[in-house]
Amino acid sequence: MSILSDRWIREQAQSTGMIEPFVERQTRDGCISYGLSSYGYDARVADEFKIFTNVDSAVVDPKNFSSNSFVDRKTDVCVIPPNSFALARTVEYFRIPRDVLVICLGKSTYARCGIIVNVTPLEPGWEGHVTLEFSLPRL
Repeated sequence: MSILSDRWIREQAQSTGMIEPFVERQTRDGCISYGLSSYGYDARVADEFKIFTNVDSAVVDPKNFSSNSFVDRKTDVCVIPPNSFALARTVEYFRIPRDVLVICLGKSTYARCGIIVNVTPLEPGWEGHVTLEFSLPRL
C-alpha cells in the first residue's frame, strides 16, 4: 500500500474525471483552503445543509431516521445549535478507482475552532458527493 502523490491525483482527475470540479492548486483567497495539495485534495463544503434539531424528542435510529428531525438550509454560513450537528456535502463529485481506498480527514482549520468533522472512507469503486458531518463537543 502506498500514498499517492499530487501528480497522480492531478493525472487521474484530468484523464478520468476522478474529481469534478477539479482545482489544480491549493486556493486560499480569503477562505478555507481547497484544491490540490501535496499528497492530497482539500474538498469544499457546498452551501446546502441539513441541521439536526430534536424539538420533537425523536428517537435517533440510524436505520430509520426521521426526516422531520432536520431543517434544510441553503446558506454560506451554517450555525450549529447546541447539542446538535449539521450534515453537508462536498462541492466536488468523486469517482474512486477500483484499486484505491481514500481516507478522508477533517481540516486542521476546523479543528482549531473546536469543530469536529466526521467523514467516512471512500471505498474502491464508489462515486458521489461526500457527506460531511459538523459538530461541536459538549462544553
